[in-house]
Amino acid sequence: MTSLNSHGLRFAFGTLTALPVHVSRWDRGAARAGMLCAPVAGLAVGLLAALPGVLLLLAGAGPLLSAVASAALPAALTRGLHLDGLADTADGLGSARPAEDALRIMKQSDIGPFGVITLLFVLLAQVAALFELYGRGWADGALGTVTAAVTARLALTLASRRSVPPARPEGLGAAVAGTVPPLGAAAVAGAVVVCCAAAGALAGGSGAALQQAVAALAGAAAAQLMLRHCVRRFGGVTGDVFGALEETAATTALLALSLG
Repeated sequence: MTSLNSHGLRFAFGTLTALPVHVSRWDRGAARAGMLCAPVAGLAVGLLAALPGVLLLLAGAGPLLSAVASAALPAALTRGLHLDGLADTADGLGSARPAEDALRIMKQSDIGPFGVITLLFVLLAQVAALFELYGRGWADGALGTVTAAVTARLALTLASRRSVPPARPEGLGAAVAGTVPPLGAAAVAGAVVVCCAAAGALAGGSGAALQQAVAALAGAAAAQLMLRHCVRRFGGVTGDVFGALEETAATTALLALSLG
């Protein structure tokens, strides 16, 4: 079990981040452990993304520059794969084509108008929400950045449940789809919400704890709605869909926190 957990962490960091991690196992067992560990990879990305935002704010920069830094670093830490997945999924959904044709559109290397528009507004929403949070102080900005990143990877854990089929027989979606047992997914979701609430309580008391918990739940719920729509349209999940789910969860969590 200890060995499997180690391989799971390697799988999570190696597939969900650009950090230099060697994935030594690529089987269903490692994929299951990796998807259960996905929020841990999100925690690392969130902490790294919050660091430049906090440092810029403490150095005298305005909250806008801090927001841009904290929104840009996660893209760098994933080589833009999740944003690319979001754009491809938007193109597939926006095409209104049958599933097979939509999947073929998503595999093309170029980005269509639906993808460009979606990327533009999603990134603007993330920066705007982080601007609001950093405007309240460095602690709110940092905590919001971490909560969004962890919630984003929680969406991937939930999307890997056994009831969710892959849309293609190959790729990351096929490798991880259906690997996570429902009870495991529920346990990870509960742990993420509790940890977010605990972090909020430490930072700002019971009100902040409730806000963090609601943000995590809102992000996960929005990603589940997106997941259901993609499964209905494409017949299952793909690596691109996973990227779209992650960005949906992160953006929703940030918006919930910015609303206060």
